[in-house]
Amino acid sequence: MDTITSLYKHSLALLTDLYQLTMAYGYWKLGLADRETVFSLQFRSHPFDGGFTIACGLQTAIEFVQALRFDESDLAYLGTLTGNDGKPLFEPGFLDYLRAMEFRCDIDALPEGTAVFPYEPLARVRGPVLQAQLLETPLLTLLNFQTLIATKAARVCLAAKGEPVIEFGLRRAQGIDGGISASRAAYVGGCVGTSNVLAGKLFGIPVKGTHAHSWVMLFPNELEAFARYAEAMPNNCVFLVDTYNTLEGVRHAVEIGQRLRAAGHRMIGIRLDSGDLAYLSIEARKILDAAGFPDASILASNELDEQVITSLKDQGATITVWGVGTHLVTAYDQPALGGVYKLTAVREPNGTWQEKVKVSEQTVKSTIPGLLQVRRYHQNGRMVADAIYDEIQGIQDAYTIVDPKDSTRRKKVPRDTTHEDLLVPVFRQGRCVYTSPGLEAIRARTQSQLAALHPTITRFLNPHPYPAGLEKGLHQLRTELILQARHIEGNNNEE
Repeated sequence: MDTITSLYKHSLALLTDLYQLTMAYGYWKLGLADRETVFSLQFRSHPFDGGFTIACGLQTAIEFVQALRFDESDLAYLGTLTGNDGKPLFEPGFLDYLRAMEFRCDIDALPEGTAVFPYEPLARVRGPVLQAQLLETPLLTLLNFQTLIATKAARVCLAAKGEPVIEFGLRRAQGIDGGISASRAAYVGGCVGTSNVLAGKLFGIPVKGTHAHSWVMLFPNELEAFARYAEAMPNNCVFLVDTYNTLEGVRHAVEIGQRLRAAGHRMIGIRLDSGDLAYLSIEARKILDAAGFPDASILASNELDEQVITSLKDQGATITVWGVGTHLVTAYDQPALGGVYKLTAVREPNGTWQEKVKVSEQTVKSTIPGLLQVRRYHQNGRMVADAIYDEIQGIQDAYTIVDPKDSTRRKKVPRDTTHEDLLVPVFRQGRCVYTSPGLEAIRARTQSQLAALHPTITRFLNPHPYPAGLEKGLHQLRTELILQARHIEGNNNEE
């Protein structure tokens, strides 16, 4: 199902920042609209102080680009905008240009579920500068957030060590789209289901849920509340046991579970939503086992994240299912990925490409020039290194990888190491040429990527840095361009 057009019945062409449109107008006004350019979308550091990031959001971005049209209401609104002199901001001719515009860019991107590292492009856009510029804000919006949530979900699922994690965060999400996008990305990251029914409908994600404290409080006592719920839904009984006295609630669940069993049904388990989850789960397990319910699940919720889950496991908690909400869908404690979209090359009127670099007083913000691609090396089933290279100048020494933040840090990759290039064609001349493998396959890719990383990279505390950097020739080009941009004379004699 196309979630963009099913959720939003009107044009989303104005889902952008004003400065994208003012620049587009400037390109049009100066006759530069069709100048061929390349932009790269990337981030500079892993979220959550982690050692990996999971790419996500590509399918949503594809749907956005396919639906990208300025409708009459968009153009009418743009016609009302004024400059500081009170006159129209945009000429009618520019609005006519937008009305007739047909998307002609090429887009290459990392498949969703791919492990990605700082400075590597999640997406690369090549095409007329006006159109490529208009894609900046929506692509960042769609890829940044889902990538952030998929990464958080992957971390939470790693902490659960194979036990199922259910995403419970809709009520705490940042609005409707935040909730929908988070549910999708959480599933990509490894969650087994969601409480979000609309996400279930849109994406085919399994939906999970039972009852809240309000159900228990509606009845004269907890035992009757459980009995009536079992009467109404005998095939969906996970009892929330902490409304009054948690361990007494477990005993009440056992009593109703026995009635269910006698009637030919099965109690799925109980849910703990407050208190000392380690202690309560251990004691609840004893009660359930003694009563003949060794297969009853103990589901826990209550402000969980990867750190809390790790701690509970260290304490011997007997929780078997994890319901993670607020800290997952809000990406606690990092609210944004920090992805950027930068111009990296321009084709001159004579047809030659000119790589471009943005120089900053902060080394971390100096960009990487070129038509960028990522080559990943594998040995014995493990990912061992990534080299970013420039397709314009070609590969000079892809087996020497230079850290973009510290040129003294280098990794040599044996020349017989197998490799693959990660960015795949998604659009060609505005036409989608990519078929999404589907959400289940994307989710499986996440798991295979994580399994191919050394455990020191996926650990939470002080993860070992994965070797990802610049192919040696690209490093030398970047250095030369930075020196030129700073007007520093001298030769780059670096070996």
